[in-house]
Amino acid sequence: MKDEPQGPHERPHRPSEPGPTSPADRRTGIRLAALRLFAVQGYRATTMTDIGAAVGIRGPSLYKHVASKHELLAEIMTGTMEQLIADNIAAVAGTDDVREQLRRSVEAHIRYHARHRLEAFVGNREIGNLEQRDQDRVLSRRSDYERRYRELIERGVAEGVFDVRSARIASYSILDMGIGVASWFNEGGEFSVDQLAYQYGDMALRIVNAG
Repeated sequence: MKDEPQGPHERPHRPSEPGPTSPADRRTGIRLAALRLFAVQGYRATTMTDIGAAVGIRGPSLYKHVASKHELLAEIMTGTMEQLIADNIAAVAGTDDVREQLRRSVEAHIRYHARHRLEAFVGNREIGNLEQRDQDRVLSRRSDYERRYRELIERGVAEGVFDVRSARIASYSILDMGIGVASWFNEGGEFSVDQLAYQYGDMALRIVNAG
């Protein structure tokens, strides 16, 4: 939308910081702008100037809110894994049935990747750009997340509900097919997020040969 023509006595509009917002809201806006830029043009090609311009904050003022673009990348990627783990914990909390727990876990996994496509894309592409300490932190959370699925599948095998030769391979297969959703899912497409999640739940149960 184009700006309205200015009257002869109106001051030219100058980019400035938005109206009063809480530090948390400002930080969230900066992180979201960085996420979009990292997804579109890549982490290395994105500058702090780009991020500042996206949120209307000039130069040095941006550093009042965030120390570096690496800090933003680490925050995005760590936050993604923490949310996935939290969603998984919530998914299995309502039932003791291992079959239902796996289905609910997969549905939560699919919903996240369908609704947070940029986070998934950046998380998979930019892991190598994290400094070692932050990379180790993210990879540790990824291992924890995969372990939750693997242990669920192992429990299902022990209970005679699932039948797989390798719980690890089964968990990798289930997680990978869910991650792939982020690359193609379209909100306006054939299936809603919930319909998609339910179908992937069915596929996961077939992978583990659920009785």
